[in-house]
Amino acid sequence: MKDSKVNHIDTIKAAFKGSNENYFKGNHIFLVVSIFLLMSLSNFANAHGMSEAEKLSIIEGGNLRYMWLGATHMLSGYDHLAFVFGIIFFLTSFRDIAKYVTAFTVGHSVTLIYATFNGIQLNYFLIDAVIALSVCYIAFANIDGFRKYLNINTPNMLVMIVVLGLIHGFGLSTRLQELPLSEDELLLNIISFNVGIELGQISALLVMLLLIAAWRNSDFFKTFSKITNYGLIMAGGLLFLMQMHGYEHAVNADELNVSEVSTPKLSTVSEMSDSATATVGDKWRDTINIVIPARDGKEYKLMVNKDDAFTFKWETSGELLFFDFHGELAGDTSGAFQSFEVGTKSESSGSLTAIFTGTHGWYWKNNTSSPVAITLKVKGDYIAANNSGK
Repeated sequence: MKDSKVNHIDTIKAAFKGSNENYFKGNHIFLVVSIFLLMSLSNFANAHGMSEAEKLSIIEGGNLRYMWLGATHMLSGYDHLAFVFGIIFFLTSFRDIAKYVTAFTVGHSVTLIYATFNGIQLNYFLIDAVIALSVCYIAFANIDGFRKYLNINTPNMLVMIVVLGLIHGFGLSTRLQELPLSEDELLLNIISFNVGIELGQISALLVMLLLIAAWRNSDFFKTFSKITNYGLIMAGGLLFLMQMHGYEHAVNADELNVSEVSTPKLSTVSEMSDSATATVGDKWRDTINIVIPARDGKEYKLMVNKDDAFTFKWETSGELLFFDFHGELAGDTSGAFQSFEVGTKSESSGSLTAIFTGTHGWYWKNNTSSPVAITLKVKGDYIAANNSGK
């Protein structure tokens, strides 16, 4: 029945037609929901990348593990879920829901597969900032903001969802490329992760549809829709500011500050194959040459006593590597560690005074399709730890 087809924008207009209610009727509920959204965002805005526990498990698992991680990553990806929630908010027919969600799926799948397969990386703070704006965009369209506030026609929603889906795909690819992907089964790894993403999205979508359906026929739905979409705009805006703050902090964090440590996480142990030589007469005590294989990662550690200090400098021949400079408490068997600096660079240098006795060093991840050589120079009070891996 063609006449029953519900257009996304026409449905929005119908939902608000004839409404003379104050926009913030029930403003106390609006305030509570908004505060909840903002507090939630503050907890997950800086949760970039995969945990070290996930990295370790993926090494020992197969493609089913990639699929599982894809599903759990989507279910915990609040920015992606908020975008999907905005897409389907005013859709009532299965055909329209399938069409718009498929457009988003096609968009993010294309860039997820293409960017990961070709090793294309973007700064995760910047890409997440744009994803935050996409949440604002879809919610702004839901309140018919283009007509009401900008006095222009709303851009074609289907086209915009595909375009914004492409951006979301870069964000998903950034996460996937932090994993130790197999060069021999790279495409299968990517596809497995993407299948997991879609399974997680479908699961979340079912819950969203049930939630909206429970409200749709109630007298409170108009107010609920306003609260939700204005809340999404506020939440997306806050997330954008937080990501830009994170980007600014990461770009300008050239010198280390040992007081800035993250919450302890689980660490990976990577196999090493290094050559180390003491440099006589040089200002550096040791020079270590390390080769990171394509799409693989390695660690190098120093044993340092509390309050002892060492100075370091490492560099590649220009290739960018993801790295995590961190320390692990001696005798701790839980696998927890504290990060001092995390980023993507071709070189780094500085000094560190140990705040506890234990191993201190680096984890490097090479996301390119070719091996990358690192020259690491160190001096100070330390003992070279066992870097033979396992």
